[in-house]
Amino acid sequence: MESLQIPYRAVVVGATGGLGAAFVEHLEDDPNCGCVVALGRHSEPPVDLLDETSIERAAGWLSKQAPEWDLILDATGILTIDGHGPEKRLRDLDPAIMARSFAINAIGPALLFKHLAPLLPRQRKGILATLSARVGSIEDNQLGGWVSYRASKAALNQIVRTTALELRFSHRQAAVIALQPGTCATRLSEPYRARAPEVLAPEYATGELLKVLDRLEASDSGNFYDFEGQRLPF
Repeated sequence: MESLQIPYRAVVVGATGGLGAAFVEHLEDDPNCGCVVALGRHSEPPVDLLDETSIERAAGWLSKQAPEWDLILDATGILTIDGHGPEKRLRDLDPAIMARSFAINAIGPALLFKHLAPLLPRQRKGILATLSARVGSIEDNQLGGWVSYRASKAALNQIVRTTALELRFSHRQAAVIALQPGTCATRLSEPYRARAPEVLAPEYATGELLKVLDRLEASDSGNFYDFEGQRLPF
């Protein structure tokens, strides 16, 4: 990446997932990246989206390593929960499964934003990005189904927009972005790839997403972009 301070510091949360690991690999290979920290449930410090204390402790640990972090990537997310895939119809809705979907896909990232956003630079460009999904777009929904996952990602998009509006006063050069990686060959998408028009390698999708983030500015903050750089409707 060339638009951030060189060398820049990066954090990837969800670093053991297919996309998170690919992000980490790209950043480790980038000569402009001076440091990349990979966080997850089994890292040190650990980050558990269902445990705000762990997120707060990780933020405190990061602040001791450096006062500012230029790139913060949230690569977390869940689609199949306890063996239950996305609902095909409303009558399949399970409130416990829906609550867990929201806990991991929306509330967890919101807590990451709460504790990690203050680590963004105040006097230069910083990026806070999270993985959303095209099916979370309300305007783009033409098929129905997948109620819990769609709604949780739509909630995440709203969290992105709200965070962006708040940070424009304290972190004027920050870009807070929702990303659509496409359907990738990861464990999350494995049961559903047969219906996808295109399946991308995680290495390719994450590389393209980093290029997109490199081109975005504070004026783009609060928006939703796919791996080709196209702005998607909320």
